[in-house]
Amino acid sequence: MSSAQRHPSAPPALQPASYLPGADQPVWRDKLSQLLESTGEGIFGIDMHGSCTFINRAGAEQLGFAPDEVLGKNMHELAHHSHADGAHYPEQLCPIFNAFRMALPCRIDTELFWRRDGSAFAVEYSSYPIVDGGVVQGAVVTFVDISARKRAEEALRHANDVLEQRVSERTQALSEALQQLRELSAYTHTVREEERTRIAREVHDELGSLLVALKMDVGWLDKRLGEQQQREPVAAQLMRDTMRHKCQNMGRLIEAAVDNVGRIITDLRPSILDHQGLWAALDWQAHEFVQSAELTLDWQMDVEQAVPLPEPSAMAIFRIFQEMLSNVGRHAQASHLAITIRATAGEISIRMQDNGRGAAPEAFEAANAYGVMGMRERARHLGGSLEISSQIGLGATFHLRIQLPKP
Repeated sequence: MSSAQRHPSAPPALQPASYLPGADQPVWRDKLSQLLESTGEGIFGIDMHGSCTFINRAGAEQLGFAPDEVLGKNMHELAHHSHADGAHYPEQLCPIFNAFRMALPCRIDTELFWRRDGSAFAVEYSSYPIVDGGVVQGAVVTFVDISARKRAEEALRHANDVLEQRVSERTQALSEALQQLRELSAYTHTVREEERTRIAREVHDELGSLLVALKMDVGWLDKRLGEQQQREPVAAQLMRDTMRHKCQNMGRLIEAAVDNVGRIITDLRPSILDHQGLWAALDWQAHEFVQSAELTLDWQMDVEQAVPLPEPSAMAIFRIFQEMLSNVGRHAQASHLAITIRATAGEISIRMQDNGRGAAPEAFEAANAYGVMGMRERARHLGGSLEISSQIGLGATFHLRIQLPKP
């Protein structure tokens, strides 16, 4: 049941008049009758008992009656007696009758009128009191069949429901595809780290050992040539000097090769991460970076002793940290770096701030910002987030937060 909706004003007072075709009536009543007959809306009047005092032809036809069949009939019992589900509609709750009983004008578009044949149609109606000499005499009601509008609204709702369902299905499919992509990305990172570990181990065990053995042999040859130099003629001594020079040069090249191999091994898999853990590795990496980049460093680390991390998580955090430093080295043009690392049993927080040239925020959301996307994807896989704030000329701040599972 819909409640009445109040309106601030009502139409001018109308005198109740029966619809009597052909009756001898004043001119103004003829004009009023013509006006009522010319409108497509149904219009009827009721007295204080709810009985019909007049009705236009359009209104009577919508209800399935001739106009004279409606006069004197209780309009609620005739056309407004039931709800859409067939339940009885009490007259005392009818908004139409409230117009004259409580002086409550209304406009309703959520109810039904019933036809003579027992069928119903959706209707929008309004009811206003008829006032004569300051006394309410009844009400005038206008109504229009809105079945077509209701069907259109229902069709629109249905189309909207179908659209929402399709959007929901597509969203679910995209979410599943994104989850699969993230799982594939995580698997790819794992495979890459395993491959780096294998290559670093082979380079260390095979190539590193060979270079060290070669350096020892060259050193032994240089030493023996020096011992033979005093026992040889002058020409032979010159040859020995040349050979010693070659050996010494080979020794320097081998030393450079050993250093390069060590650097490659460290890039592939920092041994400090395996031997001393994540926190020592972060400390070492930060100080190595600022030394090579000639930056000043403000370093703070506060780590609880009981912060266990599985090896894949430690490696992922280390790689994010490396990419942060790499971003500073490639783009920031900074002279100072501030790094704060805090780790508790519940959260790891790594904050890195530079005093470089900064960038517009949208630069970190660009489609080709692969480094940032990689860091965020790694952080998301760990159940964390990477926040970036930056302004042109004011440097940038990277803040990695990772929530740790409860033991």
